[in-house]
Amino acid sequence: QVQLVESGGGLVQAGGSLRLSCVASGNIFSIYRVGWYRQAPGKQRELVSTITSAGTTNYADSVEGRFTISRNNAKNTVYLQMNSLKPEDTAVYYCNAAALGLALIEYWGQGTQVTVSS
Repeated sequence: QVQLVESGGGLVQAGGSLRLSCVASGNIFSIYRVGWYRQAPGKQRELVSTITSAGTTNYADSVEGRFTISRNNAKNTVYLQMNSLKPEDTAVYYCNAAALGLALIEYWGQGTQVTVSS
């Protein structure tokens, strides 16, 4: 089992910045990829960014150049630095961990709200 706890959401004006954190606990050695997803009201959950255990990163086109994903292995934490925020970035942001055991298992955090005002 893996537990994920997100933090760092809040209300910010357009053009501002926020940094989200995702702390993992439990069987963290089984994790091979951590990602951030978001879900706006009335929309499907979408991928924002991922980082693998090898450090390979991936970004959605809509956040490329504005968001940066990183990790601190000593703190079992993955960060999402969000700069130049836009109102369309408003959503609940979820941390996701993909773990390998006998099968692929995905874990989700509880989500953190990000609201960008215009």
